Amino acid sequence: MNKILIATKNEGKVADFRQLFQAQNTEVISLLDLDQPIADVEETGETFEQNAVLKAETIADLLQIPVVADDSGLAIDALNGAPGVYSARYAGLEKNDQKNIDKVLAELRGIDAIDRTAQFVCALALAQPGQDTIVEHGYCRGTITTEPVGENGFGYDPIFIPEGENRTMAQLSPAKKNAISHRGQALKKLAQSLKL
Repeated sequence: MNKILIATKNEGKVADFRQLFQAQNTEVISLLDLDQPIADVEETGETFEQNAVLKAETIADLLQIPVVADDSGLAIDALNGAPGVYSARYAGLEKNDQKNIDKVLAELRGIDAIDRTAQFVCALALAQPGQDTIVEHGYCRGTITTEPVGENGFGYDPIFIPEGENRTMAQLSPAKKNAISHRGQALKKLAQSLKL
């Protein structure tokens, strides 16, 4: 593959994928780079995997090029796995990172540090015209802080401390984050599947 489309308009995700695909000599483009915008694929799946496959296959069929789509989010044990597949829109349909963080922290108020366990989950689907879709999963366990810390990353990164770290995901360098992140883990598995 010399060109692959990442099915997202999230510049933070695109930057992550560019770094992850850098070693493969693959040009990474995103939905932001298309001359003709395409309609958002409605995420009607009940799981991260269903949503990732739906996005990848729909866009690959439309554009006839390889497409990687991920669906990922935060699953907090004390909230019975919420926000889960609703992570991006947890505080409302407009996808506001700060409001999502505020809602999670409000719901965890009064919960002891030992019970603030969570994991980032990523389902990564690669759809190529005329081929079976490949799906890989990645996970990053950690805990939720009581307040946001750090300027890097996006989404829930400022309130998530990965296992083995004493800093939030938003305090880590992009290279360090990609080495341990749920998306990084899923992409490593995808690279092994493709023998990259």
